[in-house]
Amino acid sequence: MKVFGITGYSGSGKTTLLEKLIPRFVARGLKVSLIKHAHHGFDVDKPGKDSYRHRQAGAREVMLVSDQRWVLMHEMRGAEETTLAAQVALLSPCDLVLIEGYKSSEVAKLEVHRPANGKPLIYPGGSNIVAVASDARLELDVPWLDLDDAAAISEFILRRVGLPC
Repeated sequence: MKVFGITGYSGSGKTTLLEKLIPRFVARGLKVSLIKHAHHGFDVDKPGKDSYRHRQAGAREVMLVSDQRWVLMHEMRGAEETTLAAQVALLSPCDLVLIEGYKSSEVAKLEVHRPANGKPLIYPGGSNIVAVASDARLELDVPWLDLDDAAAISEFILRRVGLPC
């Protein structure tokens, strides 16, 4: 499985960009998976539901299954956060795993940057940033990509990971 990351500060447009890229990859016949890193506690479950009650009772893992989808919730119960490599290993085989977040991982990443957000670039100090996509032209030592050009960004990613363009 090929792995490529999209990183940037909150509000930069990472999710919006991924929403544009994923259909392009899928239209090429690629099987795509995504891992999103959350910095804060989150819950996909709802208080009062059976699965929530099972986790509250102490179950370490709860799997919800229907004819439409399944989800596995794993409670850390005080353990250290799982590594990105371990998370990728849990995925079903696919062609391309996109990673949202994980600023400090060693995965090759595209930084999404909007100067209007008032945040500094992560590049060059950021780990393994191989290009920057922005809504403003930037002169950098890595390729600059127009944030509004999803076609060019998808081509860059495919070339970078060695998949057919």
